[in-house]
Amino acid sequence: MPIFDFSPPGLSDRRRRLLRDVLLWAVVAAPVGYAGFSPPYPRYALPLVVGKLVLLGVAVVLAGRRAPLAALVLVVLGSVVDGNFVFAIPVFSYLAGRRSASAARAAGVFALIAAGGTALNLGVLGTGPATWFLLASVLLFAAVFPWLVGRYRRQQQELADAGRRHVEALTREERGAAERIRLRERARIAGEMHDSLGHDLSLIALRAAALEVAADLDDRHRAAAGELRASVSAATERLHEIIGVLREEGGASVRPSGETVADLVEGAREAGMAVRMEAGPAVAELPAMTGHAAHRIVREALTNAARYAPGAPVEVSLTRDGDRVEVAVVNGAAPAGPLPAPPSQGSGLLALAERVRLSGGTLHAGPRTEGGFVVRAVLPATAPPVEAIEGCDLPGPVERPVDAERRLHDARRRVRRSLLVALAAPVGFALVLSLVYYPVATAGTVLDRATFDQMRVGATRSELAGLPRRQLERPTPADRADCEYYTDGNFPLAQPTWRLCFTDGRLVSKEWIA
Repeated sequence: MPIFDFSPPGLSDRRRRLLRDVLLWAVVAAPVGYAGFSPPYPRYALPLVVGKLVLLGVAVVLAGRRAPLAALVLVVLGSVVDGNFVFAIPVFSYLAGRRSASAARAAGVFALIAAGGTALNLGVLGTGPATWFLLASVLLFAAVFPWLVGRYRRQQQELADAGRRHVEALTREERGAAERIRLRERARIAGEMHDSLGHDLSLIALRAAALEVAADLDDRHRAAAGELRASVSAATERLHEIIGVLREEGGASVRPSGETVADLVEGAREAGMAVRMEAGPAVAELPAMTGHAAHRIVREALTNAARYAPGAPVEVSLTRDGDRVEVAVVNGAAPAGPLPAPPSQGSGLLALAERVRLSGGTLHAGPRTEGGFVVRAVLPATAPPVEAIEGCDLPGPVERPVDAERRLHDARRRVRRSLLVALAAPVGFALVLSLVYYPVATAGTVLDRATFDQMRVGATRSELAGLPRRQLERPTPADRADCEYYTDGNFPLAQPTWRLCFTDGRLVSKEWIA
């Protein structure tokens, strides 16, 4: 006979997650490690590199533990110490968008990073506006854009899940409608059988009883009339059982009303089986689904024992441990071998496994090493809180089609909104950066064309009217240190446009920078 082992899943998913984390750490740590182990080697180079790699490992762990925003903040802080952390920012930004459900929290984190970076660069480190604009642009392209991509991918996944659930809800609705039609037809057939055959059989039994008590009937015919009446009564009872099967919503169950596991065992003993039963008083009151499942398990196991191990002793036990009930039926090896019969296909155990699963339990059935067979099931001792539906493995309450339709509509709206944000956000962020950077960079540095044309070479600095009060930073360190740079106010970068060079306080050259 086949073995059915419904055991908990293994640790393969955990191992795959661990492998993904290791590969992610290797990717983001490669630039930091390569730069750290390349000469020249400064003092304390090895502890610094190890600390940076450990920091990236902590970020990977946080990203895998549903805290990707914390991992992103950690990597951004690492970029203050080592610029190679910038290569890891897009990766963790994408993961933050992919794994974070709330967009408001991510927006707050980005705002905090922008404000902290601005205060650090302009207030503490004293970097110029151009450097600040460059760093803000790096944050925009390396952090915000990957987060938008991850957010969009998350919305796409939610849309796909909503579509799947919508299809499943419609399928359940169609299956439920077909099942209701089938049950109505069964009930109609049961009613017709009850109204027609039941009435006719009752009349036949009544007439047979009248014939049985007739005064002018000899004993031989009176006995035949009694047998006829008994046969009709038995047929009527059988008809009532069939009508009950047709009217039962749960399927074709032939379990007599009120029959317990003890009644099953007693019936098997009367049939000649050596059955011993152990059941504690705590298993007397069980939920309806659990009680039906236990009855079905014992009946199927006793039937198989009588068929495949005739004459072997059978032990039936029902024990309760907290909120679980264990039902076990164990039989020894057949003394004379199984009865002649077609080979088993295991359909009974398959149906039994499905019934146990629907009742919230697990089933194990298979041969014993010392001979014989064991059927053991663990069932809930309390009513399950989740409604189980045959043919559907979705956990949780049943979702109606209208709810699934609303969920699908919301998911589509979120995807459209995410796509719109992904397209509009770059333009908006660039505009905001420009509007913030341009006034700061151009304040006191703008030199117009007319004033530049009026400046005479050889004039002293005090004679130059309209000279701006502040000059721009040198474009490159290689440029002349005695030259001053000004802009014509070009938007949005305010690049240097004019170069004025002085010697001993006199203007020696002026030129336009292409």
